[in-house]
Amino acid sequence: MTYFIDGGKELTLEKESFMLELERDPLWKIDDYPNISLAEIRERTMAKVRRLADDLANSSKEKFTHKMSVISVIDPGFWTRFGVHIGLFFGALQGQATPSQLAYWLGKGALTMQGMIGCFGMTELGHGSNVAGLETTATFDPDTDEFVIHTPTLTATKWWIGGAAHTATHCAVYAQLIVGGRRHGVKTFIVPLRDPTTFQLMPGVNIGDIGKKMGRDQIDNGWIQFTNVRIPRSYMLMKHTKVKSDGEVIKPALDQLAYGALIQGRVSMVSDSANVAKRALTIAVRYATVRRQFSSEPGQPETKLLDYPIHQHRLIPLLAQTFAMAFAAREMNTKYLSIMKRLNRAKLADNEVASVLEDLKETHATSAGLKAFCTWMCLNIIDQCRQSLGGHGYSAYTGLSTAYQDFVVHCTWEGTPLMDPLHAMAERAKKGLPLPENVSYLALFVKSTRRPSCKSDAKGDVCSLTTLKEAWGCVAANAIIQAAREFEDASKRGLDKDAAYEACSAARLHAARMHTFAHLLNHFISILETSPAPLRTMLVRLATLFATHSASQHSGEFLACGYYTPEQIYTLKQCINDLCAEIRKDAVNLVASFNYTDFVINSPLGCYDGNVYERYFDLVRRNNPQKPVPYFESLIKPLLTRSIEPVVGPKLEIDEQGEED
Repeated sequence: MTYFIDGGKELTLEKESFMLELERDPLWKIDDYPNISLAEIRERTMAKVRRLADDLANSSKEKFTHKMSVISVIDPGFWTRFGVHIGLFFGALQGQATPSQLAYWLGKGALTMQGMIGCFGMTELGHGSNVAGLETTATFDPDTDEFVIHTPTLTATKWWIGGAAHTATHCAVYAQLIVGGRRHGVKTFIVPLRDPTTFQLMPGVNIGDIGKKMGRDQIDNGWIQFTNVRIPRSYMLMKHTKVKSDGEVIKPALDQLAYGALIQGRVSMVSDSANVAKRALTIAVRYATVRRQFSSEPGQPETKLLDYPIHQHRLIPLLAQTFAMAFAAREMNTKYLSIMKRLNRAKLADNEVASVLEDLKETHATSAGLKAFCTWMCLNIIDQCRQSLGGHGYSAYTGLSTAYQDFVVHCTWEGTPLMDPLHAMAERAKKGLPLPENVSYLALFVKSTRRPSCKSDAKGDVCSLTTLKEAWGCVAANAIIQAAREFEDASKRGLDKDAAYEACSAARLHAARMHTFAHLLNHFISILETSPAPLRTMLVRLATLFATHSASQHSGEFLACGYYTPEQIYTLKQCINDLCAEIRKDAVNLVASFNYTDFVINSPLGCYDGNVYERYFDLVRRNNPQKPVPYFESLIKPLLTRSIEPVVGPKLEIDEQGEED
């Protein structure tokens, strides 16, 4: 199972090599994080950046990306600090610089951090997801052949900029391009922030630290203000839009091609969601097989938590969700690499442009939906696992309270689902035009006068994957068509396009949610066809549990579209009971197949050998040695030894029977 999840034995061995290397390096000590200061965390993190920068220079892109996926589970804050440079800053260069510009910045050390460290300046104090509304300006001065980068208002202050506070020398700044008094939309500019040798701020650049955050203290998020900062014209990234020295602006036929590189963040977070969920479930499932609570008869061994049906219902469906996310992440990454290979060509042939744009739109929308819903799923998985630990879940040393704090930001950055493409797909289906594979179910439901329904009440039919795939297609199609209908109704009331979209935004978000569940299930089912025969029975159980449990949580949708009857919904719930009990037998082996070492798990409650209490006690004692209380003399002793005047009041007396009088 491990080989199948990882994509082959070779990748598993490479992952194990990374884990061993990091475990043996004292720099990667992480079990004391709850006890060290913010300054110590950031200093240690920068030492790791220095170490890994050499790896980056000497590894293939594929191998380094694989290593970073392991590191993202071990130390997510470091992953962010390093990833801001390599994923966002250098990613902007790769996606938006011309070949000669990319060569120039590579020569300056943009990849290897030899001479420069980058950050990514998109978000502003008053603007996040609405990139088109950013206020920072880049005004072209033809007399000097320069751009003037300026922060015109307080809300235009670049905010949440990872690496800005202490680390970055350069920033990929997203700003409104202004040439000859006319705006040409948001473009990307490389702006020096600090002198690499003295580390002094450049003229006109003001920077500060935004302060304490909920988690990921390793990353030095900062704010940046630019006051008429001048940069050469060549510092605007011009792979797509170009500005000539005479002020002529040359725009590409398709502006959307400029944003292909921005998909990378969303794709990586789908993978991260699956990987972090694997760690959380490893901790919770292993602890649930060690922890015993209550016995059916006096003197008998207490029952393991995982043998209680209610605990199975809490954790086993989350296992199925995690497998669904892991397989979807692998597929999404393959799609992303394919489309970027096409986009990164120096020039697309005319007959390729439309095809690439269509694939880009579909990949952009799918990655956005998966990013949003998989991060929400993972956050719920972490918290459910944390709660399942009982009181120990509140301790930072058991690994899940800090995991929640570190992961929750994934649900915010990189935005929310793109819902407009689903509306467009409904229109394509109505016209009988070809549909992308992941929304192919729309064709059947748009054209058919009679919607499908489950014809049999037999448990084997109601809960079969064939039936469940059709059922989820029906629900997703129903939600998409309903959202499109609400849009049409709003348009008929005289609302313009933007207002009509907003009027049906709740329906569109719901449609995106239902589509994402259908997409995850459809891909899970397609994975079964390529799975090794010995694994197929278990994978079918997991896929069926994912489908039935998700359907049970949204049972109203299946009743509303007429696919299942109330009695069939009850049958689904019975199926969940049976699947949880069956999968429970292999739950420990399933989390073992995630193949994370104790070092990566970093929780005494999730240790492989099951000695949870010994490891927990030892970890707490090592990190908190008993010392004299520093405020005993100043606070505790005065409290204990103070004199108090007697309180005058009724006297409490006890009679001979011990009753109060």
